[in-house]
Parts: sequence; structure tokens; C-alpha cells
Amino acid sequence: MFFEITSQSTESNARTGVMHTDHGDIETPCFMPVGTQATVKTLDSQDLEVLDPEVILANTYHLHLRPGEDLIADFGGLHTFMNWKGPILTDSGGFQVFSLGQEKIGKKQRHNLPSEGRSTSTTQESKREGSSLDNDELGEHAKLVSIDDDGVTFRSHIDGSEHRFTAEVAIDIQHKLGADIIMAWDECTPDDADEAYAKKALKRTHEWAERSLTYHKQTEKKTNKQFLFGIVQGAQHKVLREESAHVISAMDFDGIAIGGESIGYNMKATKEILSWVMPLIPENKPHYTMGVGYSPTDLFEVVEAGIDMFDCVAPTRIARNGALYVSPEVKEHDKKYTITITRVDYREDKNPIDPSCTCHTCKNYSRAYIHHLFRAGEMLGYRLATIHNLHFLLELMRDMREAIQEDRFLEMKKKWIQ
Repeated sequence: MFFEITSQSTESNARTGVMHTDHGDIETPCFMPVGTQATVKTLDSQDLEVLDPEVILANTYHLHLRPGEDLIADFGGLHTFMNWKGPILTDSGGFQVFSLGQEKIGKKQRHNLPSEGRSTSTTQESKREGSSLDNDELGEHAKLVSIDDDGVTFRSHIDGSEHRFTAEVAIDIQHKLGADIIMAWDECTPDDADEAYAKKALKRTHEWAERSLTYHKQTEKKTNKQFLFGIVQGAQHKVLREESAHVISAMDFDGIAIGGESIGYNMKATKEILSWVMPLIPENKPHYTMGVGYSPTDLFEVVEAGIDMFDCVAPTRIARNGALYVSPEVKEHDKKYTITITRVDYREDKNPIDPSCTCHTCKNYSRAYIHHLFRAGEMLGYRLATIHNLHFLLELMRDMREAIQEDRFLEMKKKWIQ
């Protein structure tokens, strides 16, 4: 059995479970740190072993472009290549590929290049992957991506080289990467896609899902069991989301993901979409919201709806920008439960980032020291900040699992969300 439910809240849809993989059990609900290019930025495998995440995420698009799936396969797969013994999930790369068509003005301008993962930050480093529009809508960047019913032809954002992804290619790459959980090839629709375009994209997604599943079963290697998830799409259109939930659920996937630009980026829309699709997807399979985790409060919202797993680059990315998570007891936090360590307020502060935190950073270093590292541009600052932010969320998830098991999840949630 791949997935089993171990406890269920009596006052919400929150639940705990276990996914069994060849590289270890994954306790759920869980936050997955993002290691897009076979690295969780600024950390090495020993750092990860101390943090002890249930599973980490890597990205098919980026690893295909460099160093290439064949090279990684020669090393025996991602686990050996990056010296990580725990479970790994790989995204199919669709989110990144479709972002090549997202050079738009205003709101869409922040999505113009595929970045390391899903986030809401607007800095040059953190431009979030987007999704596709029709070629006549792509403007000057139409040359970067061409979509048809069979797949997508695109040019690398690194060197302009041409590549072709289909359902079969995406699965083949993920087979070579060797992750424990892999994703079906899909088209990630923008949150403002009109119903006509979203319907056309959804038809492609469903056809590609079926092809992904068929090819996976025909070619899966027997040496390392890989579990395939299907992805529910449909933008912000209730009828399409419900249709997609029915179609994807009817296929023989090991898990169900809820994708699309809205998920995680727009939490109000995320909660609404979950209210549409969660009653329609199988309870006995793991549920995954792709791109959730910008704020600790976001995790409570999706767990309450019955979600088992989620990922986001925000915790590591905002760490490198000096935004550090703190608990509600730390009174100077902002609405996202962070403090900005570069502020002058912390120049002489002898306290740890969060007095209740037990991470390596908080046990050994003051706010003043970390403030100094950031102001001096020292790389150690990024590492210590990243360790703290990931430890903070991973510990939050451990506490959340315990609260669900003891049937006090909503009590815990009230401490964070008033």
C-alpha cells in the first residue's frame, strides 16, 4: 500500500497519513522544501539530514536543461547525484515551460522567466513560473514556446536551444531522474484565463494525463518504484475544476494534485477551488496543492481542507532576502509572521530570531550577528536564514500532525489565525 490514513480530525477534513516509498516513509501532512536544480539553495545534504524533511522537490525542466537527465541517470539517479537518501518528488516541468509565454505587462510581468519554483515574490531572482496562452497572445515572447495538442516546443531561457516536451518525454525524463513521486504532464492555466481558453487547455491536460499514465506503466523501471500523480486544472472556473476532478480521479493515478496559477499564489481562490474539488477526489489517495507555503497560515488553510502535501520556494527565497519566520508570540512580526532582519532595529539585538525556535541558527546566533551578515553581504547569512525558515515550517508541520492526531487541530490553528 502506497498511502494510508492514520488519523482523521473530527472537526475538519484535516488528517494524517503515511506514504511508503523505497527511500523512506513520508509522514503527512508535510511541507516539501524545493531543491529545483538538485540543491536546496545554500544547503548541503548534511544540513538537510539535520532538518529531516519528509520529502524534497526537484524540477524536471531545469534538470533537463542542465546537467541533463542522462548524466544524472549515469550517476544512478538524483538520490546518488545529490547525495540525498530521503524521498524526492519531481514536478513535470510544465509550469516552467508554459511560463516562457508569460512576458506580459502589469500583473503578468513578474512571470516572464521560469524560476526555481512557485512563489509570490516580485524580485528579479524570484520571478514565478507561469503558464501558457495562445501563441497570438504571447507578443514578443511567442518565439519561446509553441503549444499544440501533442505537446510543447520551447526554447531554453538559458541559451535559446530548442526542446520538445510531450507527455511521454516528461515521464521519460522523470524515470531517468529516479524520483520517488513524479507528476503527469499538464498545462498550468493562468488564474485569469477565460473559460474558452481554459476549456481547451483542460482538454489537453486530460489527454496528456492519460498518455502520461499509459507511458509510465509501459516503461517504468522495476528497480526503483515511482508513484505517478495526476493534476487537476481548470483555472478559476467551477464547472471546469469539477470536470477535471472527475476525469483525473477516474484514472489510475497514485495521488491527486491540484494545480494552476491560482493555487498558492491566490489563497482566497485556492480555498474556493478546494471547496469545489475536494468532495470529488478519492479520499484514499494523497492530495497535493502545488505551490502552497508562502506564509505559515497558508498551510493551516489547506490542511484543514484535507490536503496532505505542498511545496513552495518562498521559505528559502525570502530567507535570502532577510525575511525570517517567527511564531505568533513574537510581537514585532508582520502579517506573514516574518521579521526583516536587515532592519536597523536588529543591529544590536542579542536575542535569537525566535526564542522558541530550536534550529541550529537560533541556538547559536543572535539577530545582531545575522543582521551583520546580511548587511555585509556574507553568504553565511543566507545559509543560516534558510536553515531557520525551513526548520520553522518543518517543525510547524510536526506540531500540526500531532495536533491532528490528538484532535486539537482547530485549537492550534486559532493561535495563528484569529
